[in-house]
Amino acid sequence: QVQLVESGGGLVQAGGSLRLSCATSGLTFSNYRMGWFRQAPGKEREFVAAIRRNGGDTRYAEFVKGRFTISRDNAKNTLYLQMNSLKPEDTAAYYCAADRSLGAIATRVRDYDYWGQGTQVTVSS
Repeated sequence: QVQLVESGGGLVQAGGSLRLSCATSGLTFSNYRMGWFRQAPGKEREFVAAIRRNGGDTRYAEFVKGRFTISRDNAKNTLYLQMNSLKPEDTAAYYCAADRSLGAIATRVRDYDYWGQGTQVTVSS
């Protein structure tokens, strides 16, 4: 049974930082492309960042470039998202996702096979 469990969300002031983690089980983590998405109330889920199996390539949404960093530890079966310089518009539920397909970076919701339950990030102004 595949499980993805996010943690690290919370309430932070604008300009602050948070580090999200996504602990995985039930899959061979190093064989999966991984991504972070977010969803604000009343909005569609949107791509934030993604990383290849070996961590050698990453991609970011324009609105987080230079502020967020995605990384993975294949030995710990864990995905991370370091979020700096947070803005109120970053407020959303953040989800990690796993995709077993071969190929390059995946940025679409439909590319991913497994999802976590989400962790809430709230940025106050």
